[in-house]
Amino acid sequence: MAPQHTITLLGKPGCHLCDDARTVIARVAGELGVPWQERDITASEQDMRDYGEMIPVTLIDGVQHDFWRVDESRLRAALSA
Repeated sequence: MAPQHTITLLGKPGCHLCDDARTVIARVAGELGVPWQERDITASEQDMRDYGEMIPVTLIDGVQHDFWRVDESRLRAALSA
């Protein structure tokens, strides 16, 4: 049985790349039964410093996986590992 992972999407309001990432993540997470959440980086000064120029950022189990774009096949492979 594959380990249970959690995906976190870091983004901010009005970000069209975040909208694209959300679509991919929701599809993959739904198909694989993986929970996911979204975090608005504008709510945290630390997140803004760390990720402000990289959004959207995808984390898997709290570890950065992707930024700017979500590669669907790469995300699926990481979640299946």
